Amino acid sequence: MTATPPDPDPARTPGLEPGGGVAPGDTPPDSGQTSGLSHHEPTPSRGRNVAALVVVLIITVMALGFVVAQVLGWANLF
Repeated sequence: MTATPPDPDPARTPGLEPGGGVAPGDTPPDSGQTSGLSHHEPTPSRGRNVAALVVVLIITVMALGFVVAQVLGWANLF
């Protein structure tokens, strides 16, 4: 069994010109909608985002600390 296509048949649709277009000022026919959600999706939690931000901030502060320690260490040698 074959499903019918969602678009209307151009041969049987009034208002279409021979190339399949519509006359100026005319509205083309609607297609059937085949997408959409059947139920509400839950909102994702923000806990993982906050944890990732904290980890990135800690690594950034540690990297800056190492850079400052290296710069101050080299400055004390001269």
